[in-house]
Amino acid sequence: QVMAESKRIADDLMRLIETANAPIFGIDTEGNVTEWNAKASSLLEFTKTETIGKNLVANFITEEFRDSVNEVLSAALKGKETANFEFP
Repeated sequence: QVMAESKRIADDLMRLIETANAPIFGIDTEGNVTEWNAKASSLLEFTKTETIGKNLVANFITEEFRDSVNEVLSAALKGKETANFEFP
């Protein structure tokens, strides 16, 4: 019963991520894309299939923003929050 409930919760969270009205992506500790929702696909014009397993910054961030995005992601991986980070 616990396993069934865990699966239901995981499925609900995946559905929430996929249908969110905001771009959502996930990366592993090496910076490789592990999640890419539909809104990210529509805004950034890369499909989930094109992004999964590839380094986010090296492949999908323009050179002028790579350093600042790397800083934010490095801080996030250390548990530090960055509020309202935006780039064009």
